[in-house]
Amino acid sequence: MTEKAQIGVTGLAVMGRNLARNFARHGHTVALHNRSYSRTKELFETFGHEGTFIPSETAEQFVASLERPRRLIIMVKAGTPTDAVIDEFAPLLDEGDMIVDGGNAHFADTRRRERTLRERGLLFVGAGISGGEEGALNGPSIMPGGPAESYDALGPLLEDISAKVDGTPCCTHIGPDGAGHFVKMVHNGIEYADMQLIAEAYDLLRHAAGLAPGEIAEVFRGWNTGRLDSYLIEITAEVLGHTDSVTGQPFVDVVLDQAEQKGTGRWTVQTALDLGVPVSGIAEAVFARSLSGNAHLRAATQGLPGPVPGQAPVPASLVDDVEQALYASKIVAYAQGFNQIQAGSAEYGWRVDPGAIATIWRGGCIIRAKFLDRIRDAYDTVPALPSLLTDEYFLDAVRGAQDAWRRVVTTAVQLGIPVPGFATALSYYDGLRAERLPAALVQGQRDFFGAHTYRRIDRAGAFHVTWGGDRAETSA
Repeated sequence: MTEKAQIGVTGLAVMGRNLARNFARHGHTVALHNRSYSRTKELFETFGHEGTFIPSETAEQFVASLERPRRLIIMVKAGTPTDAVIDEFAPLLDEGDMIVDGGNAHFADTRRRERTLRERGLLFVGAGISGGEEGALNGPSIMPGGPAESYDALGPLLEDISAKVDGTPCCTHIGPDGAGHFVKMVHNGIEYADMQLIAEAYDLLRHAAGLAPGEIAEVFRGWNTGRLDSYLIEITAEVLGHTDSVTGQPFVDVVLDQAEQKGTGRWTVQTALDLGVPVSGIAEAVFARSLSGNAHLRAATQGLPGPVPGQAPVPASLVDDVEQALYASKIVAYAQGFNQIQAGSAEYGWRVDPGAIATIWRGGCIIRAKFLDRIRDAYDTVPALPSLLTDEYFLDAVRGAQDAWRRVVTTAVQLGIPVPGFATALSYYDGLRAERLPAALVQGQRDFFGAHTYRRIDRAGAFHVTWGGDRAETSA
């Protein structure tokens, strides 16, 4: 009898190839397919010794090589290419078979695809996979959504190849339809904010404290042994400590200062606007990348006036202050991200468990960090926690960072060093703790020019002032 594969992967670029190898390394027979058969053949010939692969030249052969119910993972670019692959394979599948999209799809597309394929009797899973090419090969964090019954057949395989922390797989069923890709999107948004905050910390240590890249690398290595222990802090030290082989200069000094983005951060902000959730830290990180990439605008404004170097004082405690500000701002970024996950879950009826998300983000993914254990504990203690900032541990951490956080932002402003991440995190925090916000004035302005009405603090209902007349108040 011809051997059948437990799982199939179509789309064998770096991520797909490494994911297929990961399955094979864990003892699963893996069906292989790619639009160009040469890539399939190359994978089989180069890595065939790692496990059992069944290569196929055609879609029909690929589907026929899978055991029932068929589990087929798509690893292609998001958008039209994903739809094209689904359209190619769906007619070849039988009721109860499963298509898994492992790319960075927009969750709204995943919801549409899941609904369409459900009508055809097929299970569709949108699975967020984080960890890059190394994670795909050695153990990623996996965020599968889709029908609950899909996880019965797919979950054990995904948990097997995922990263493990304290023996716990970094994979769990997130929720129905687009929940998995939604959570992956927010993960990437938090990643944007985290990277921006780290970059601002570097900028301050470089241009305010006067440290060289190699010295800053050592600072980050020290931070990585404490509460900031994380993958991003770890690799930041490596990048800053690297010397360019061509020029002999610090690597960071020969890299163009124009950051690129693939869109998931932007999706996070757009979706947050639709949900009415303030994710200002993520938004500022997205805009910071946009500003860095706007070369013509930056070139045209190089002559803008600013502070004279050396005139503003630099606190002797700046290095320690930056660590405090980085940690406090990081808490805010994660708090905003988890608030967005909670809002999306409520909007779409997903019932996402925030504690479970923190658990599977502890390993494999880009934002894996020591303090995700603290986040998990916070939601385990209070599942309906309104904000991480109200948890005792994080509240104490932010309370202890107050003076240093404000000194860092003040110093940056005085020196003319842009810190949109640090500043917006502090403003968000101050906005939350304010007893009364100036939004009352905004409501008055809206009522004046557009008769949009307002609400009062002393009685229920909506009201309007006849601003162009006798200025009497009327009930709306």
